[in-house]
Amino acid sequence: MDKVQIRRENLRRWAEKHGTPSKERSYFSQLINGNSSFGEKAARRLESDYGMPALFLDTAGADFGTSPRIKVIARDPDDPNFVEIRKVRLKLSAGISGFGIEVTEEDGNPITFRKEWLTKNGYDADSLIAIRVRGESMEPALYAGDVVVINTADREPKDGQVFAVNYEGEDVVKRMMRDTGEWWLHSDNADQRRYPRKMCRGNECLILGKIVYKQSENI
Repeated sequence: MDKVQIRRENLRRWAEKHGTPSKERSYFSQLINGNSSFGEKAARRLESDYGMPALFLDTAGADFGTSPRIKVIARDPDDPNFVEIRKVRLKLSAGISGFGIEVTEEDGNPITFRKEWLTKNGYDADSLIAIRVRGESMEPALYAGDVVVINTADREPKDGQVFAVNYEGEDVVKRMMRDTGEWWLHSDNADQRRYPRKMCRGNECLILGKIVYKQSENI
């Protein structure tokens, strides 16, 4: 099935379980039966308005009983002094500054921080997400399997700092370097022939946020 067919099927399943909202009965029917356009904006609006899980309508075979809601951050119900930053996968498109997320429960428990740590550093919990590092390009600073927290509110490049970047539709973690009047994506790995620097310019290189924390089992 293509994406629109998946949306129609998931909306049909959702309506069967929860009922069709009376104020939008006709609209739901048109969407399900293919008589109305079912684009990105309509899908996200329905998910938000009716409490569906994040990207539920776009996910083939989505489970609306157990999938997380759209909020990435979940506060510890037993202690209000802590927040949990859930680990996610990023869904990117080349040249598009926004991104979708998919919570990855198989990656283990969320990372827990004291609220005072966020306050001290001026972080907004709703702007923090965590991803798992892939590849060897950032060794020895970061290893494959390490988890890093991204502050998506901080997208201003800073010389020598590490950022998550949408590079041609792929999420990469690189050190930003300023040289010859340009910004470059630099890998920490000493094998620069294997991991050459890449220019960060225009829509092919969009900063997602600054790396503010790492969790690693490598010493």
